[in-house]
Amino acid sequence: MVGSLEFCTGKLGARMILVLGHTKCGAVYGAANAYLEAKKKGPGSVNSALEGLLLDLAPVAEKAVADMGAHRNAEDVAAYAVRVNVFHTIDFLLKYSSSIREKVRSGEVEIQGGVYHLDSGKVEFMGRSPQQSQLMQSTMPLPPSMTEAGGRVSAYGPPARGVHGVRTAADSAVPAEEALKMLKEGNERFAVGAPLAKHASLKMREALVNHGQAPHAAIMGCADSRAPLETVFDAMPGDIFVLRNAGNTCTHAEGSMVGSLEFCAGKLGSKLILVLGHTQCGAIAGATQTHLASKAGGTKAAGSALEGLLQGLSKVAAQAEEELGVGMDQKQLISHTIKTNVFTSMEFLLKYSQPLRDLVKSGDLEIQGGVYHLETGRVEFLGRTPNQKQLLSSDTSLPPSLAALPIRTTTDGPLPHPQALQLLKEGNQRFVAGAGLSGKVTSEMRKALVKEGQAPHSAIIGCADSRAPLETVFDSMPGDIFVLRNAGNTCTHAEGSVLGSLEFCIGALNTKMVMVLGHTACGAIKGATKTMLQAKSTKPKVNRALDALLEGLSVVAAKAAEELGSSAEDAVASHAVKLRMSSTPSTSF
Repeated sequence: MVGSLEFCTGKLGARMILVLGHTKCGAVYGAANAYLEAKKKGPGSVNSALEGLLLDLAPVAEKAVADMGAHRNAEDVAAYAVRVNVFHTIDFLLKYSSSIREKVRSGEVEIQGGVYHLDSGKVEFMGRSPQQSQLMQSTMPLPPSMTEAGGRVSAYGPPARGVHGVRTAADSAVPAEEALKMLKEGNERFAVGAPLAKHASLKMREALVNHGQAPHAAIMGCADSRAPLETVFDAMPGDIFVLRNAGNTCTHAEGSMVGSLEFCAGKLGSKLILVLGHTQCGAIAGATQTHLASKAGGTKAAGSALEGLLQGLSKVAAQAEEELGVGMDQKQLISHTIKTNVFTSMEFLLKYSQPLRDLVKSGDLEIQGGVYHLETGRVEFLGRTPNQKQLLSSDTSLPPSLAALPIRTTTDGPLPHPQALQLLKEGNQRFVAGAGLSGKVTSEMRKALVKEGQAPHSAIIGCADSRAPLETVFDSMPGDIFVLRNAGNTCTHAEGSVLGSLEFCIGALNTKMVMVLGHTACGAIKGATKTMLQAKSTKPKVNRALDALLEGLSVVAAKAAEELGSSAEDAVASHAVKLRMSSTPSTSF
């Protein structure tokens, strides 16, 4: 068809091409009915050329349904599909014939469409394709079936990929803009059912081994079996570097994902990273339900790796809900969460990878997002994250799971108290967020602590309560903090021990920061408050060391009751916790 029209407009000088459909077209009606039937029962096998023809016309019926809505009956869909097919054919001519495109561009040739109405004998002229100006930008020189990649040999068309028929390191790097264009064109071929990719030949496989890989793009996608990335982008071996997990996320696989992409962009020279979500994503749906359930009944501890993954992703659902505002239904929330998750993953890469940030800053790498629509086969390309500019100023060089804190020894020297206090605050923030970095202690670190000696940046007087582990609360490493603990974080009966220990830490170890740390719901303070209130009516007996400790602390409880002007036990105990800290010797230097 294309060759015949190029002959007519070129050799014969025709200036008008009319693509003419007609009402009650058996082929189009058959394709529409086959498509609607396949939607109900699933696609069947192709056992004849006619069935193959109807299958190839399915994209026309699909677009007709998309334009009209699924509620329309088969007759209406088929009638409209006749018109869709006219423009579909016009678009094919413009997309795949450089000769016709050039003549249309120069004004030598006009391509229009029409429908012949069998009942009246009249032709309805429909004019140009609405896509004509866009299709003028096409660079396709030949129809798919006439290229080597489409199966033709013996001088038909240029190889679609690389000097060896597949992309290898022997080929030059593909700029990000060109790589994105290749993905878009590959996805379009997949969506219309005209893929060009074929199985690699022996020579191609040998070339991939001998010359190495040089993928034009890296794609981080979902593990969902309905979203096979090489297929969706009509890619050959060597084209794309693929990373996949449930939910296309960095939530629990950040080290693996970020490290792999740094390898692809750095060592392999790929200029494009695409983070790809997809509609109807089970992982995102589960995460959204987890988020909604947590709002209703509180967060439960993860009982499996899957539950942990969904809880990690539920933060994305919470962000999506905040962006949408009130009034959305669950289906809308899941759909928006899918897009939010794509941007979240893109932003994670920029925030936690110095190598990727440097490549983006220099213009050697693009990080973009997209959503694959299972229903249509088409990818919606979302572009960059709106936050890219500010994320490029990040100074974080490792994902949280790979980051580790250093240890302090005497070789580091004393730390001024403002910096020490800042370290305590930052460590507590990590603890609260569940993103602690401490605990990764190597044998070299332990040896250094022994050989060089300790130089803690802070000393902390805390309570012995098992719920308040100080090194954990401040996400600290061995050697960071000098810890003193007793019930009630008190000097009441341990002043010599506490003060002597602090004098050693400050004098011998040169620590510049001392913190006295109480905690809520402190059993010692509650006991002291109760003792104080009972003493108003009955003098307490002191038969145990504990009794003496509580009696000593009751002075603080009495002061708290006086300041509050109340004898309510819970209120007095809560206020006494803070007063206890102010009555304990504390110093910063």
